[in-house]
Amino acid sequence: MAGRLYLIPVPLSETAPDRVLPGYNTGIVQTLRYFVVENLRSARRFLKSCDKSIDIDSLTMVELSEHTRREEVDAMLRPILDGADCGVISEAGCPGVADPGADIVALAQRHGIEVVPLVGPSSIIMGLMASGFNGQNFAFLGYLPIESHRRTAAIRDMQQRIARNSQTQIFIETPYRNNRLIRELAATLPSDMLLCVASDITGPRQSIVTRTVSAWARADYNYDKIPTIFLLYKA
Repeated sequence: MAGRLYLIPVPLSETAPDRVLPGYNTGIVQTLRYFVVENLRSARRFLKSCDKSIDIDSLTMVELSEHTRREEVDAMLRPILDGADCGVISEAGCPGVADPGADIVALAQRHGIEVVPLVGPSSIIMGLMASGFNGQNFAFLGYLPIESHRRTAAIRDMQQRIARNSQTQIFIETPYRNNRLIRELAATLPSDMLLCVASDITGPRQSIVTRTVSAWARADYNYDKIPTIFLLYKA
């Protein structure tokens, strides 16, 4: 029989796992010897934070990143097909959501392997919960384009989706460009549109603030280099 593929959430910030993850997750982690991870260093640190007695050197870890070739992903499935349970660990949050882990999950589904998502924090859901925006119709768009004209077009498209469908728009940015993005949104969008900036969710610097775009244009803030998620909706 094939093994199971466990999707193991990771804290979003520098916080103790038992603050944001159920003990059941740790019990599963302790039984696994094979892991597919987005980043080896962060995965090792996470596993040690779950249980200091885990012998990291006895585990098998293979890295699955955006640069991994398809044939390498196929090979990662072999131990599971041979009967070993496997854990998938991303750098932060839930595997398979805005994450290269989705590749091995898709492959597992095609092979009929049981996929087991474990409970844990998602910045998309937690940001939406705290924004006050429409939680029944929303879209996560990932990163906005870097090129100026495509970026402006994407912001305008979000504005139209909100007006047409009452759909909350959720997106992220490379942390060192967070402040610039807020300025761009304030310069591009109608002054009464609502922007929620959810930063360092579950972490010691957590800040989740919803204001009009015009209020953000006047506000003092500094989200430089802090993991942050952005949400837009109408007033």
